[in-house]
Amino acid sequence: MVPVKLLILGAQNTGKTALCVRFITKRFIGEYDHKTEVTYRCSRTVDQETVDLEILDLPCKNSVASIESSIRWADGFLLLYSITQRSSFLEIPRLKTLIDKTKQSLVLVANKADLEVGRKVTTEEGQRLAKDLGCGFRELSVAEAVLSVEAVIFQLIRLTLDQQRPLPDRRSYMLTVRHALTRKLTRSKTMQW
Repeated sequence: MVPVKLLILGAQNTGKTALCVRFITKRFIGEYDHKTEVTYRCSRTVDQETVDLEILDLPCKNSVASIESSIRWADGFLLLYSITQRSSFLEIPRLKTLIDKTKQSLVLVANKADLEVGRKVTTEEGQRLAKDLGCGFRELSVAEAVLSVEAVIFQLIRLTLDQQRPLPDRRSYMLTVRHALTRKLTRSKTMQW
């Protein structure tokens, strides 16, 4: 089992807890009184690999020191804003600056896509911000689409696993390429034309 720790960050009333509960239980609960941090645990199979998943959901009133401590704990990050709350969208760049530069597993999620009438942030604005942050982007409705919630969490798990896997040693890679080229050249010299 591969351990993966995810942190959900966003402003108040963006649907962080609803997203976590929807992913874990496949049920939507609309109202939460969220005053303490909660760690959700489950196991999922992603690309034939069993993942021991921990998802940390922080209350909005946490101190910067507490958020930074949680960032050091986490392997991957889901930044969540509500399309009906421009202030939650404007909060995202500040949250991104708190995330350590060495941690690149990040997905930006726009929630409440089912509330089109109250939209304050366009899809294009979300896409531009994701491009500026150098991360993936999804717009979804936690209330209406459990498959979209699963897809975005699995996307983040894959990004995190890719970051955790060691890169091949550059020197050994170059030697492998050199040997392959040498074999190919040797074979072509011995062939009769």
